[in-house]
Amino acid sequence: MKGVRFEGLRDVGDPVELAERYERDGADEIVFLDIGATHEQRGTMLDLARRTAERLFIPLTIGGGIRTVGDMANALRAGADKVGVNSAAVQRPEIMTEGARRFGAQCIVASIDARRDGDSWRVYTSGARVRTELDAVEWARECVARGAGEILLTSIDKDGARTGYDLELTLAVSRAVSVPVIASGGAGIAAHVRDVIVNGGADAALVAGIVHDGVETVAGLKRAMRQAGIPVRMVA
Repeated sequence: MKGVRFEGLRDVGDPVELAERYERDGADEIVFLDIGATHEQRGTMLDLARRTAERLFIPLTIGGGIRTVGDMANALRAGADKVGVNSAAVQRPEIMTEGARRFGAQCIVASIDARRDGDSWRVYTSGARVRTELDAVEWARECVARGAGEILLTSIDKDGARTGYDLELTLAVSRAVSVPVIASGGAGIAAHVRDVIVNGGADAALVAGIVHDGVETVAGLKRAMRQAGIPVRMVA
């Protein structure tokens, strides 16, 4: 499912088949985010994780509905390499520390959904439905201090708009933390992916709609990055 600013979701195909196609095309990692799981009080997509992990060789991250360390364990047993936590981390930050101690920080992804609020950015939870009082940059720092080994940073303002990533937000968070930052929300053309890495300080970029709809391909995005001097793994 894909939408704009977390709304108007539409079916774009079978996730397992899409994951296989993107791996063949050169994707370095697959991320499944069930943005409605917390709001609808559903569990994690364990069956989807199992079916996908059986057919992929690249890392798989699962997010949405992870509420406890037990949920993390179930997702990892089902085949995920990493688990993303958002709402549960805001409600009880200790879950990141407990997860990192049990599984290693490399497994714990702090998923941060942020929306501009004046001169800063506010953290939202429950699929961008619930506003918190957390400053996104400060929250990213705390997530790392509590054990997160990676930040998945989504701009709610830019999500699905295809006008480019929020470079200012991404750069602010990237400068604030010592772990990899994956930018999400806003990719419309290959140049946007290049820009968020070169000018936004991101370590990687998440794309969805532009590849789902055939506007760009993973291989094409990687060619653009390589031409910009960014080291990437190309498909033979």
